[in-house]
Amino acid sequence: MKWINSLVSCFMILFSIIDILGNAPIIMGFKSKGNIIETKKVIITSLIIFLSFLFLGQPLLTIIGIDVQSFSVAGAFVLFIIGLEMILGIDIHKVQKNAHTSIVPIAFPLIAGPGSLTTLISLKTTYNVYIIIISLILNMIVVYFVLEKCDMIAKKLGSNGLDIVKKIFGIILLAFAVKIFGANISDLFNKKF
Repeated sequence: MKWINSLVSCFMILFSIIDILGNAPIIMGFKSKGNIIETKKVIITSLIIFLSFLFLGQPLLTIIGIDVQSFSVAGAFVLFIIGLEMILGIDIHKVQKNAHTSIVPIAFPLIAGPGSLTTLISLKTTYNVYIIIISLILNMIVVYFVLEKCDMIAKKLGSNGLDIVKKIFGIILLAFAVKIFGANISDLFNKKF
């Protein structure tokens, strides 16, 4: 039963940072301008980016001389800022509005963006890699459904509903950022001093 709790927790963290429901209005905006979004291409590209970073992110960090604890603490700051953006409805990080393909900006950076890639490395310090992969796949299923049905979902939730969902997941992100910071800061200082 512990693995189910871990799976649910990991899924919710990734769901919060990918924030596909919160990004639904942006995706609808692209569609309204006549941009064609190929859902399968978005999902495959996002999953390739996520899995590549999950397995190659840490060796890459080692090559450039950054330990996982430092990256996780930096990631905690990024997640904290993203959580604040979601709760307060402000944009500290501006998303490029160039939407000529499904890969940029939908797959990257909207879905597999800096925040979610940072989260993957941070999750490896807390969860088993198999739990993370299953959580990723489940999230990609949700992303697929939302991309296919985003017009209907937005109409059902309304702008107020989407705003509430965004704020709830912003609070979850803030809590996870604090958890990552607390779990890694002592190890980081023990290594440095």
